[in-house]
Amino acid sequence: MADRKADGGRWMYDVFLSFRSENTRKNFTDHLYHALRDAGINVFRDENEIPRGEHITTELEQAIQRSKIAIIVFSKGYADSRWCLEELVKIMECRRTLNQLVLPVFYDVDPSDVRNQKGSFGEAFSRYQLHFGSENYNKILSWRMALTEAANLAGFNLENIADGHEGKFIKKIIQKVSRDLKRIIDVAHHLVGIDFHVNAITSKLGVGLGGVRMVGIWGMGGVGKTTIAKAVYNLLYDDFDGACFLDNIKDTSEQLNGLVHLQEKLLKSIFKSSKIELQYVHEGITQLQQRLPHKKVLLILDDIDDMGQLNALARSRCWFGAGTRIIITTRNEHFLKNFQVDAICTIDEMNENEALELFSWHAFHNKYPSVDYCQLSKRVVSYCGGLPLALEVLGSFLYGRTVLEWEDALNKLKKIPLDEISRKLKTSFDGLGDQAYKDIFLDISCFFIGMDKSEVTRILDGCGFFPIIGISVLLQRRLLRVDHENKFRMHDLLRDMGREIVHNESRKEPAKRSRIFVNDDVLDVLEKQKGADVTEGLSLKLSISSKKNFHTKAFSEMQKLRLLQLNYARIRGDFKHISQELRWICWHGFPLESLPKSFHLEKAVAIDLRYSHLIKFFQKEPKFSLEKLTILNLSHSRYLTCTPNFSKLPHLQKLELEDCKSLVKVDDSIGCLQKLGFINLKDCICLNKLPEAFCELKSLERLILSGCSKLEKLPNELGKMESLTTLAADGTCIQELPSTIVGLKKLKCLSITRSNRLLSKSLAEILWSRIFPSKFSNSIVLPMCLQGFKSLTILRLRNCNVSDDAIPKDIGSLVSLMTLDLGGNDFDALPSSISCLSNLYDLNSSGCSKLEQILNLPPYSRWIDEVKCKALENISELPKNVELIEWINVAECPKVVEISSFDGVVPYIPSIKMSGGHSKLNQSFKQIFQRMFEEINGGIKVCSFPDGAVSEESSWSLHVEASQIADFDFEGADIESIMYHCPVGLRTNDWWFRNDELPKVGDGGNGTHIIGKTCFEFSGGSSNRCILIRKRYYDVPRHED
Repeated sequence: MADRKADGGRWMYDVFLSFRSENTRKNFTDHLYHALRDAGINVFRDENEIPRGEHITTELEQAIQRSKIAIIVFSKGYADSRWCLEELVKIMECRRTLNQLVLPVFYDVDPSDVRNQKGSFGEAFSRYQLHFGSENYNKILSWRMALTEAANLAGFNLENIADGHEGKFIKKIIQKVSRDLKRIIDVAHHLVGIDFHVNAITSKLGVGLGGVRMVGIWGMGGVGKTTIAKAVYNLLYDDFDGACFLDNIKDTSEQLNGLVHLQEKLLKSIFKSSKIELQYVHEGITQLQQRLPHKKVLLILDDIDDMGQLNALARSRCWFGAGTRIIITTRNEHFLKNFQVDAICTIDEMNENEALELFSWHAFHNKYPSVDYCQLSKRVVSYCGGLPLALEVLGSFLYGRTVLEWEDALNKLKKIPLDEISRKLKTSFDGLGDQAYKDIFLDISCFFIGMDKSEVTRILDGCGFFPIIGISVLLQRRLLRVDHENKFRMHDLLRDMGREIVHNESRKEPAKRSRIFVNDDVLDVLEKQKGADVTEGLSLKLSISSKKNFHTKAFSEMQKLRLLQLNYARIRGDFKHISQELRWICWHGFPLESLPKSFHLEKAVAIDLRYSHLIKFFQKEPKFSLEKLTILNLSHSRYLTCTPNFSKLPHLQKLELEDCKSLVKVDDSIGCLQKLGFINLKDCICLNKLPEAFCELKSLERLILSGCSKLEKLPNELGKMESLTTLAADGTCIQELPSTIVGLKKLKCLSITRSNRLLSKSLAEILWSRIFPSKFSNSIVLPMCLQGFKSLTILRLRNCNVSDDAIPKDIGSLVSLMTLDLGGNDFDALPSSISCLSNLYDLNSSGCSKLEQILNLPPYSRWIDEVKCKALENISELPKNVELIEWINVAECPKVVEISSFDGVVPYIPSIKMSGGHSKLNQSFKQIFQRMFEEINGGIKVCSFPDGAVSEESSWSLHVEASQIADFDFEGADIESIMYHCPVGLRTNDWWFRNDELPKVGDGGNGTHIIGKTCFEFSGGSSNRCILIRKRYYDVPRHED
């Protein structure tokens, strides 16, 4: 993985590896280093990355600061190296100030020796005290404090994991690092001055206490509320059952179905599922109320500005499980008080020193300004008034410029009023120079925030703005960003600055502005027909119930109009009055039954007519072609009966027709679209066939047919679609698959699932006869089939009447397969060759009522889901790489009596779900609990307790929630005692186990914080969780309920 340059982002490395070279470099650490690299993780290690002759201390500090995670390998000689100890002090400093994740690894050393400086660590410090004397007391003390702090963190102890097997031990570390890298939110390039705020917020949150707490973060736009919330999220997410960061709520909620999308994202994040779909806000509220009460979650609600948003996402504390923490960021203090949050943290502007440091990082890529620029830097900092966003943008703008350029820029800034922050940022806009870059910025700030980058790029390209380089410049200048969903985002202040620039073109007459986007201004212009030829973009967003009606003559003077949005607007008159320069037309709820003949769209790049009243696209076949059109979205046009003649749209690249419920025909001319890469026909319930011309689509990559419930067949020459990677046909009535399907050499995902069994004959028999013809005829041999499907990674055939005869024994030939879903089918056993699927990650055969046993699971299986397999008796062979398993679900499988080597592997499996009645499995659990307690006994130190949290006469408690499993008997498990049996809910009991060697926290009441995070779930509809991670310990605050 290539390193990111220092000026290209906050992170330079994924992992910084700290170790004592003489002890472990040529064995364990070397193996760990190469395993991390092989996993695609970018690792820094000393002596490997820093060339000889450079100032090593500065280089190491930068490497530590710019690493997401620091792994410290404590070995017996670690404390003998003052270099290592200084490195450790820096790492722990970065943990406190930069929220860096630190993972200690104890290699043949006792964590208590590191924590308390005993053994080899104590001997090293004895020598330091003799050698240094009292004059270096503070340095030695800093080393001791760093060792104690590091040893108290959750980490990995070789002696207690994988029975000391180094290979398995390293794999556990890789799994942990990989998970954390995926969950860490990128915060900011340079975190300055947030430590105080992060500590204040975490203190107010009271993580570990009972109940549900809400904390508000209040401050002006651009002051760093979101940055601080992200830092808190990265610090705490690992302490919860699930975590979700919902950003840009204000902007998202203003979009069509915005609140629904936010509710979906919340549920998907907590339950780690991509299959959750909602239709209405009230449906989402019901789902949240029903599914979250037993979940302890961390939820960040970023940029809330009205009660409707909060009511849809977190109306009541009773929606969430005990221990849940919710953070709300907003500009409105009154809103927080009205909602009665538990605490409000006010974020003020930076002080002068913090502001100078943050500015210096952006202007000089250093903590301090260059000598020649010191006074100039102070002037800029004074001008910015401690606003982080202004400091970052101006710093980036001035980076690399001469003193004269700085002076000129500062002189220009003097002309801008100090109290208008948006105008402060205009200097960066002016610095763009090229008018095309400025037009791109203004178009995005006024119209395209939240839209897909690739689609907007096409639109702007159609306007002649050269957007690829233009957008790159905006990203480099920090005037724009792209989120993880490839959508454009812009800080509120920058957006407002852009809109203010447009507003200043004519403060009193909106019609004389280049872009009109405020509803009241647009209504004024259209109703009074005051349009002017300077207008290039116009956006009107009305509600679906609006009765507003305009005449086309209102547009007659807007002949330069490029961008037009008229959501749910009604219009009358001749469309010849509307500009022929349109590149983007977004008209949700388009009121006419067809496009008028006089509506000239020859230059249109993207047409979005979702929720339209169209019956036909064209009223009459036009004489002209839409040569420029690349994106056509007619989704949810419920009256549309047929597609347009595609010969008039020769360069179309993306076609969206989802939920066109009256659509019965796709025009045969579709085969001429040689650039078409995406087609979405989902839920077109009247569509019963596709034209053979489909097979001529050589560039098509994704074909979505799911929900086309009347679709009975695919085109015969499907195999000609040489670029196809995804074919989704869930919920269709396809009765026959073409034999040419084996020609789809790039196919990665094939999904043909059913909600119920609609087919008169087995779809799987048809499928396997085509994929593996050697099983049904001698015409094609198996190797040819392998070549055809060498790229297939996902295969879903749920509820397709698959029987034993329909699954060939050589299914293992699909060597790239990662997900296999055969749930709801009729086979008795999986073929033995399934063990050959070396890349299979997720195996799902849940609901297979005849399945009796599972043999020879693939070696790297992680998710094994067998729920409701009522005949299943045993899983006789778990994968050899059992430590990779993340989930085994045998709930509602009443006959299961054996999981091979269950007692030996459960400690490595984060999540197991089972129903009652598993008597043999219960015996295994008794042994497992005993072993866990043995590992907890001794060597554990809990720090940072609030006053009064620990009693001298108390003992350490492990909180185990187990459901009411009738024959789950803990007696005989050799656990010293059961302290409490407290009913928590109708289907949940609390169990407390005691180990007298450790301090107890809390009084045994409900909700007291527990030790770790891995979940063993025992049936029922409640949360029912035993939370424990081997050698993963956290600070435990006292219980207040």
